[in-house]
Amino acid sequence: MNEIKPEIAERILLLEEKFKNSGQDMGSYLDGLLYDKYLTYWDYISLDTLLSLQNPKTHFPDEEIFVTYHQITELYFKLILHEQKQIIASENLTAAFFTEKLIRLNRYVRILINSFDVMIKGMEREQFLKFRMALLPASGFQSAQFRMIEINATPLQHLIPFKERHNFSSENNIEELYENIYWKRGGIDLSTGEKTLTLKQFELRYTPRFLRIANQVKEKTLYHKYLQLPEEEKNNPILIEGLRNFDTNININWLLMHMGAAHRYLNKDNKTISATGGTNWKEFLPPSFQKNSFFPNLWSEKEFDNWGKEWVTHMFNSQKQD
Repeated sequence: MNEIKPEIAERILLLEEKFKNSGQDMGSYLDGLLYDKYLTYWDYISLDTLLSLQNPKTHFPDEEIFVTYHQITELYFKLILHEQKQIIASENLTAAFFTEKLIRLNRYVRILINSFDVMIKGMEREQFLKFRMALLPASGFQSAQFRMIEINATPLQHLIPFKERHNFSSENNIEELYENIYWKRGGIDLSTGEKTLTLKQFELRYTPRFLRIANQVKEKTLYHKYLQLPEEEKNNPILIEGLRNFDTNININWLLMHMGAAHRYLNKDNKTISATGGTNWKEFLPPSFQKNSFFPNLWSEKEFDNWGKEWVTHMFNSQKQD
């Protein structure tokens, strides 16, 4: 029998100690290792399952692009939430840790923003206008993960429609703030003024979860975590830059990309086509209307006055290039 190498023997002793301390039998685990099959790439990422999740509802080829891109987006939202939760859970948060997480957060959002050409220019308009009708009343408006990102980032009073925001504060209870949150206005039927089925479905499915998360992160959002840092940490210029970038990436740039897609697909001959589910996207998407900011204390009054107004230039230049 071959002699066991010293480095292997050392690892065996360490493993034995580990399993002993946890009341487990190392021999049983070694048997499992002996009988276990080698891991493959496709099994590790559940590739077959992943590739089976694209289920277009029509025969139009470009619907495959549409559903796949939205699934990719939701996976990046999951990564954003993953980083946010680590910041929120940190008991002894430092500017260095916060900054590293913000670098990751901004990287994920930047990738999404840069990839949005897949939506803006990657589908035939006529195909989109036809297959979208088979998706009613579903809408990207119903992205629960994006709402969770907002709730984790800032207190709910910062997510009240801009013209009414001065009437609310942290003194209001979570339920009242949530009931007046800005995105609910985007789920009002344009012709009746009533809640759309899209919004009703969304509220029924996710309201309890949103309220639970809002209560869990009360005084612990990214906004609060920043304010709770020691003064010298709070004034770290790289940290402040990261927070401002995250704010503009989510609340301006990401929305501008959606405006680009909406203008391309839902505007024709100066007439607006309704979004799926009847969501009023022209009132709901423009950042210059909402003026949402996760960290309003990091912006000047002049910066807020010009919040998101560059979308006009952006859209004009994009249309000229098409």
